Amino acid sequence: MNDITGTVKTIRIRPGSPQDAPAVLGMLDSAVAWMNARGNTEQWGTTPFSQRPDRVERVERYTIENTPYIAELAGTPVGALVLDDGPSPQMPIPEAEEPERYVRLLVTDRTYAGRGIGAALLAHAVEETRRAGVELLRVDCWAGGGGELVAFYERNGFVPTDRFVEDGWPGQVLARRVPAS
Repeated sequence: MNDITGTVKTIRIRPGSPQDAPAVLGMLDSAVAWMNARGNTEQWGTTPFSQRPDRVERVERYTIENTPYIAELAGTPVGALVLDDGPSPQMPIPEAEEPERYVRLLVTDRTYAGRGIGAALLAHAVEETRRAGVELLRVDCWAGGGGELVAFYERNGFVPTDRFVEDGWPGQVLARRVPAS
């Protein structure tokens, strides 16, 4: 568990569990609605995650097979991070040449946008990577639109490496070195 104090409230990051899947789906639904309202229908489409059985199953699997973390403000789940030892095997992403930790999912409830929740979760991912004795943390994200998501990761210490396209979806892999403490 990790507490990160902000200017308004403390963000608490705790291990996630299968019981968190509905909250994570709610955050993903919130993100889809927010993106669609901004004209972005390409990144995650227009159908809420909770209405797509394949995506519900994926989120449930993340909470069982991977390492999920939940960010909370005053006990309310406001963000989620899922770490793994590598990218999804279905993605056309080059394998790392060394052990790595991989961000499989990062989402925040858009109601709480601008409070540093995503950055806090990425800082937690860095610490978990360091704690595991691993020096490479990677993530992939949507590279379309104006590149805002890639820029977000760059602001958080990641460097673009490989680009890919999966079924017309432009993606960017980014990496961050995590030196041992």
